[in-house]
Amino acid sequence: MSFSTQLCVHCRGGRNLCGKAYCPIITRMRTLSMIANLKRSNELFGTSPPAVFVGRMGYPDIYVGPMAPTECGNTSLYDFPEQWSSLKIDKIIEMRLSLVLGRTKIGITDVDSRIAQAIHELVLNTKPTDIEMVFEKPPKGFIFSEYEPPIGPRAPLVNLRIVGSTSSNRIVDRLYSDTDTKASTAVVELYRYGIPVSYIQKLLSVGALGRKRSRRFVPTRWSITAVDDAISKYLVEKRIKYYREVDQIQLFMRSIHKNLFIALLIPGKWCFEWMETWFPRSTWNMFGSEVAIEGDHELFTANRNTYASIGGCYYAARLATAEYLEKIGRQAIAVVLREIYSGFDIPIGVWFVREQLRAMYREGPICVVDSLEESFKIIDKISNIGINRWLEKSYILKKLTKEKKLDRYLHS
Repeated sequence: MSFSTQLCVHCRGGRNLCGKAYCPIITRMRTLSMIANLKRSNELFGTSPPAVFVGRMGYPDIYVGPMAPTECGNTSLYDFPEQWSSLKIDKIIEMRLSLVLGRTKIGITDVDSRIAQAIHELVLNTKPTDIEMVFEKPPKGFIFSEYEPPIGPRAPLVNLRIVGSTSSNRIVDRLYSDTDTKASTAVVELYRYGIPVSYIQKLLSVGALGRKRSRRFVPTRWSITAVDDAISKYLVEKRIKYYREVDQIQLFMRSIHKNLFIALLIPGKWCFEWMETWFPRSTWNMFGSEVAIEGDHELFTANRNTYASIGGCYYAARLATAEYLEKIGRQAIAVVLREIYSGFDIPIGVWFVREQLRAMYREGPICVVDSLEESFKIIDKISNIGINRWLEKSYILKKLTKEKKLDRYLHS
């Protein structure tokens, strides 16, 4: 939907009359205001959530550095996606773009260098930490990505100083000091101890986990998917596949920020499918005239050993789904669908899928039915593309409607 100045006058940022998931004018004004305040200074004193960013350009020599806003206090929310599921998109963008990145180029294996150790000290903190950064020149620009949350202005880092006392977590300290445990094992152990996924991703990204000779900086976008993958794989292979199957079909739904999420948990051995439908004038279909549908899947006996064609959202969705099945102690054939509508036209990271699905599963199923036909009728009513389009593109749903016995394709 196009929007005019007259429409903006009537809306004034409060009614979303343009159909977008956020107000472009308010977001732009706040962003420009924050950046303008930084243009005059080569220094920053603020409270890091703590937050860091590890880039991928130039790999294996990459840009690494801490992030902090210009304000002090409890800034933990700025880098804590687990608490963002119900926040307005405007608020998330405003928080994230206020984080200033001081970056320095470093080799991926230089985890014992002075700057690396300072970054480790920052990340090992369990509470927001005051830091002082000195830049080579005033920060500028911002970054939007489909993988990591938005990032504000950046500048070359000359000096980093952590101010005041620090605090840490016992299990985090132990695994940081343990240079004989594999990174994948450490990731799962941290998760089992209740450490938030977003924090584990930071630890892996800065080379704070793993065997001594294997520790290295991992680009943020890679660490996000690696952690989602490792934890969900552990849950599925070590736990879920040994549970009884769900007794009936559970249907879930969540509609938020111009997105619709639907999940079907169907009696049967573990299988998983994630599909996305991008409408015209949405983030990755800005100039298309028709909806674009993509997806990928895995079966019970075919462990995924190739990267999902649909990207990092696949692993984020699989983790959220696996967590729910672990919670109820059952396994199922899981088909998870997402419709992205016009107006959701800004990339904000794969956390969005993981946290919205977590919220959806927390709310519980909207209904429990005995047959696929019943569930399809319900989906047809709530989906904007209708069940037939999903059936055309879905590998698992198509199989389920054609095969009388599920076991005939589960092992194919």
